[in-house]
This record gives sequence, C-alpha cells and structure tokens, in this order.
Amino acid sequence: MKKYFIALVVMLLFLAGCSAKGNETSSKEFDEITVFFVPSRDPKEVETKTEPLKQLIIDEMKKEGYTIGAVNIEVSPTYESAGEALDAGKAHIGFIPASTYALYSADKNVDVILAAARDGLNKDSVEAKDWNDGEPTLPVEEQVTYYRSLIYAGTSPKGRELAEIVNSGKELTWENLNGATWCHSNTTSSAGYVQPSVWLAERFDGKMIENLDNKIEVTGYPDTAARLATGQCDVGVGYADIRRDYEKNWTDEWSKENIWKETDIIGVTDKIMNDTISVSNKLVDADMKVALQKAFKEIAKTESGKEAISIYNHTGYQEVTDADYDPSRKVLEALKDRQ
Repeated sequence: MKKYFIALVVMLLFLAGCSAKGNETSSKEFDEITVFFVPSRDPKEVETKTEPLKQLIIDEMKKEGYTIGAVNIEVSPTYESAGEALDAGKAHIGFIPASTYALYSADKNVDVILAAARDGLNKDSVEAKDWNDGEPTLPVEEQVTYYRSLIYAGTSPKGRELAEIVNSGKELTWENLNGATWCHSNTTSSAGYVQPSVWLAERFDGKMIENLDNKIEVTGYPDTAARLATGQCDVGVGYADIRRDYEKNWTDEWSKENIWKETDIIGVTDKIMNDTISVSNKLVDADMKVALQKAFKEIAKTESGKEAISIYNHTGYQEVTDADYDPSRKVLEALKDRQ
C-alpha cells in the first residue's frame, strides 16, 4: 500500500510537471500578437514609421524565450477604441496616453508596464507669453517623464486677438475664450482635452471645453494644426511639440508662412505623465509583462527602434506602476463631477 501511494504521488507530480511545462510552452508561443497605437499622428504615417517594430518585437521577445509568428500593428480610430481593445482582450499591447490608461484600467483588465521618456524642451515656462518669442521650441538632452499641453492661438482674426491680449500681459476672460472656435481631441486625450479642460476649470469657475459654445472634435493633432493654419479654428489644444512636428506641413501645404510667427501660446497646463505602453491582462501574463519590459527597453536602444518610436517623440522607456497614474484618475474624476 505504501509503495502504491508513493508511486501515485510520483505519477501525479510527473503529470503536474508535464502540465506546467505544457502551459509554459503554450503561453510563450503566439501565432500573432496585436499592437494598437492611438491616432495622435496621421494613421498612415504611424503605420509606415512603426513597421520596423514588427520584426524588432519578434526578435527581442525571442531572446526572452517567446516565439511570435507575426506582429499586427493597428492605429485605432479613437483613443477610446484603443483602450476598449485592451480591456476586451482584442489587443495585446497598446501605446496609449496616461488619461486613457487611467480610464480603462479601472476594471483591472489593462495594466501599464512602461512609460515613455522624451527629450525635454528649451521652453517649459507656465507663463504662456514666454513661449511666444517667434523662435522654435527645441529639444534638449535632458530626458523627462512628463510633457505639457499648450493652448494655441491660430491665424484667424480671433486667434490673433487672443494672442495680443496674452502677449500684452493682460488676463483672458471667459468671454474672450468662449467667443472663439476651439479644436480639441476626444475626451480621454490627455493633451487634447483633459488637461486643457482642467486649465479652464481652474480659472473660470469649473467651466471647461464641454461648456464652450463653439468647438470642433478633430481626428488628431495634424487636423488641429491644419485648421489653425487655415483659420477654421481660432484656438487648438495639444502637446507642446505640435509646431515643431508640423512646421513643414504648415509652410509647404497649409499656410505658406512661418508657424512660429503665425501662432502663439495663450495657455500652459500642468505637467502630464508621459504616454504608456500598456497590456491586456486577458492576453498577457506576469512573465510576459517582464519580457515585454525588457524587449521595449532594448528596442529603444537600437537605431531602427529609435526611428520607429520617434513618431511619438519617445526616446526610451522607464518602468512605472499603476499607482503612478492615480493623479490622472483624480483629474478624470474631477472632470466627471463637473459635467
């Protein structure tokens, strides 16, 4: 009986070991994984620029013991749809903003694994007129884990009127701003909606973008820049590199003039946590999260990797925790309470 018991235990341990090994093998083999990007840049440009990431991810994950047959890269139509894809287990990885992560991580189906590092800028003042010297905003060597959203005045007569008020040292009123047509992104965009709304709310008794009389939801920052150039929008909101990123389009296609002289900053938000690389907990387990962290850090060190991630002005990645995004959750909750 004793021998039978020992043999049974050995057999069960053997079977358990085989089962564990089989699960480990299957969890490290993928016919395809899907990566989502948000449409903060032109979708076709994103698809072209990030094409090298497909093989880079396959190669780096292979070093971590993962076999991936193919990497599918998609640009979501909205920020929300990228968050929804991760939440529903329809995408393995998503490059999404902090506020989008804060919103879609509520049910614990989405987890952040890395935050982007960016080049700092030679202008970082909270005073709007300090950005309006007519000179380009340029990157510096210092790496930062935050960025700011700026409120831009464009080429229209109303845009020039608002710029003149700010540059003369006077304060803008709600009536000044509410009389303008605003371009903004969708409601989970950190730089294109959330933080500019907080900026308004802090100055004008809780009023935010939602309360403006004239506003246009755009498809992405290229759309914002083009509409500012052509006067379709008096005011646009977005990240601080917009003018640098679309200077050539502005001169060659939209306005034919100098973007640094035809636009001015009329508002500067608080710091915003950098974009995330987030994963779906329905598709990515704890071991794979660690492997992806290592893989993307290594990818960012290669020349082809640097070129691919430069589409979003990322220069590298740093590990972060879910708790780092509690401030973003508080902002979203505050906005929800004011609506």
